[in-house]
Amino acid sequence: MADERKSGRLLLAIASAAALGGGLGWYVPTVAVELGLVGELWLRALRMLVVPLVVLSMIHGVASLGDLRRLGRLGGSTVAYYVGTSSVAAAIGLVLVGFFRPGDGVAIGGAQAPEVSDVGSGFGDMLRGLVHPNLFAAAAETKILPLILFSLAFGITLTTMGEQGERLSRGAEDLLAVIMRLVHGVMWLAPVGVFGLVAGRFGEAGGGEEVIALFSGLAGFAGVVVLGLGLHAAVLAVALLWLGRRRPDRYASKLGTALTTAFATASSAATLPVTMDGAQEAGVGARTTRFVLPLGATVNMDGSALYEAVAALFIAQAWGIELDLTAKILVVLTAILSSIGAAGIPEAGLVTMVIVLQAVGLPLEGLGLLLAIDWLLDRFRTAVNVWGDSVGAAVLDQLLDVPEEVDEPVGDAQAAQ
Repeated sequence: MADERKSGRLLLAIASAAALGGGLGWYVPTVAVELGLVGELWLRALRMLVVPLVVLSMIHGVASLGDLRRLGRLGGSTVAYYVGTSSVAAAIGLVLVGFFRPGDGVAIGGAQAPEVSDVGSGFGDMLRGLVHPNLFAAAAETKILPLILFSLAFGITLTTMGEQGERLSRGAEDLLAVIMRLVHGVMWLAPVGVFGLVAGRFGEAGGGEEVIALFSGLAGFAGVVVLGLGLHAAVLAVALLWLGRRRPDRYASKLGTALTTAFATASSAATLPVTMDGAQEAGVGARTTRFVLPLGATVNMDGSALYEAVAALFIAQAWGIELDLTAKILVVLTAILSSIGAAGIPEAGLVTMVIVLQAVGLPLEGLGLLLAIDWLLDRFRTAVNVWGDSVGAAVLDQLLDVPEEVDEPVGDAQAAQ
C-alpha cells in the first residue's frame, strides 16, 4: 500500500508539472525556453541508463524462465501464441495511428526534427541491423536491437549451464537491482524533467495556442490507444475464445475480478494469483494455468505492444518524421522483444518506451509529452495484458488438449513460482 501511495503521488506530481510547464510556456515563453535545459538533463540521465538496463533486464528476464530446452510442446506453443497476439496488437496500433494521425495537430514549437537513425531501406538492411560485429560500438551508438538479441542469446545459454548459469543469472539479477534503483531515482526527478520539457517546447513556439494544440493532440492519442485496446480485447480476443470453444461472456465474467484488479493496480504480476484463480474457475486446466499465465505475465504484453506502437508513431508525427515500413517493423519487433525483459520490473512501460524510441532514433523528448496521461492509459493496457494472458490460457488448453497432473491449490502453485 505504501508503494502504491508513493506511485500515486509521483503520477500526480508529473501531471501537475506538465500543466504548470504548459502554463509557463503560454504566459512567459522567454523564461520557459531557458528551463528547457532542466528537461534535457533529465532525458540525458535516462538515456545514460538505457544500455545497462536493456542488457541486464533481458538476460535476467530470459534466464528466469528456466531451461528452455524443457519447455516442450506447451512451452513452444505458448511462446509462439504470445508473440503472434502481441504482433497483431502492435499492427492494430500502427493502422489506427496511421489512419487518425493524432500527432499531426501537435506543433512542437521551433524544434528541429532530429535525424532518424539509419534503420535501412529494406528487409535485408533490417536483418543486417539486428547483428552488430562490435557490441561495444553498438552500445556506444545506442543501437538497441543487436544488444537485445545478444542478451536474449546470452540468457538462453545461461539456462542450459546448470549451477554455473544460475550463479551468473543471480549476478545479473543483483546488477539489475542496482540499475533499477538508479532508474527509480531518475523517475523521482520526472516531475522536474517533464516541467522543463513541456515548458521549453512551448516556450520555443512563443506559447499561445500551442498549449491547446498539445492537449488536443494528447486527447487524440489517448483516444486512439483506448480504441485500439478495445478492438484487440473485444474482437481478436473474442474470436480466439470462440476458436477455443468457450463463450466469451461467461469466460469474461469469471475473469472480472482479475481485470478489475489489473486496472486498479496497473500490474500484471500483482494480479497473477487472481488471474490464475479466475481461469481455473472458468474451466481452464490447472497445469495449463500454472504454466501459461505466469509465463504470460513475463513475456506477453498485448496492450503494451499496441500502446508503444501508437506512441512511437504519435511522436514521429508530432516531430514531422515519416517512418518507412522498415522502421515500423522495427517498432513492432523492438516492442515485443523488450517486453520479455522489462515486463516483471517496475516502470516497465517507461523502460520499453525508451528502448523502442531509441531503436528507430525518435526523440526521447516525446516521453515528456506522454507521461502526463500515461498513468491512466497504463491501467487500460494492463487490463488488456491480463485479458490477453487469460484468453491464451483458455485457447491453448483447448487446442493442445493438455493432460492434467494432480491439481494443486492455486495459492501453492503461485508460491512456487
